[in-house]
Amino acid sequence: MSRFAVVSGGGTGIGKAVAAALVAEGAEVLLLGRRAEVLDAAVAELNEAAGGKPVRSLTADLAEPADVARIADGLAAAGRPVDVLVNNAGGNVAPQPSEDLGQIRRDWLANFTGNVLPVVLLTQALLPVMARPGGRIVTVGSVAALRGSGSYGGAKAALHPWSSELALKVAPEGITVNVVAPGYIGGTEFYGDRMSDEFHADRSRQAPVGRGGTVEEVAAAVLYLAGPGGGFTTGQVLQVNGGAVTGRG
Repeated sequence: MSRFAVVSGGGTGIGKAVAAALVAEGAEVLLLGRRAEVLDAAVAELNEAAGGKPVRSLTADLAEPADVARIADGLAAAGRPVDVLVNNAGGNVAPQPSEDLGQIRRDWLANFTGNVLPVVLLTQALLPVMARPGGRIVTVGSVAALRGSGSYGGAKAALHPWSSELALKVAPEGITVNVVAPGYIGGTEFYGDRMSDEFHADRSRQAPVGRGGTVEEVAAAVLYLAGPGGGFTTGQVLQVNGGAVTGRG
């Protein structure tokens, strides 16, 4: 039987590239996200490329416990273990710094809600249906967690100790838990209206390799951690940033 993977935030960018890589290796994939039209387009594109229908989707707000419970209950009822969970949902909802205390509070709460809760709630809900042994949990973080970026960096950084603690908890059950922390990746919706040729060139110069990364390169890192070869790698943060931040841990 083919492996079964769940990818949150799978409609665009890194999430869709991860889904495509998993499908290319023969997996069946469930995409999760808030925008039905985006998910529908991604499912159609991925299934057409696969020449079949290995991909389906569910619309949900993963920061809402009721939505997450609905997904978990449906998967439990189906009776099929989840081999791979990729937590990719998130984004910087407060890219502009503020000095207003009320706005600061709103920004921190918004980025915590958008980047931490979807990961923690979905993972916790799906733990009972994760494959044992062999389950793989991979969370897509950010270089911002390693070099600071206000409320967004703080929210992403919160996922590191959480992942480490969970990795120790589930390791005896044969489940691995890791984080992939991308640097500047241009082919996503993340930067929105800020993206321009000048912005792209400036961000690309920040990496010693002299360029930005691609969604496919991030997906390749996820694929390693999600695959059989990643079974002895757990509790780690794998940086994919062209040397913008080097690891010494």
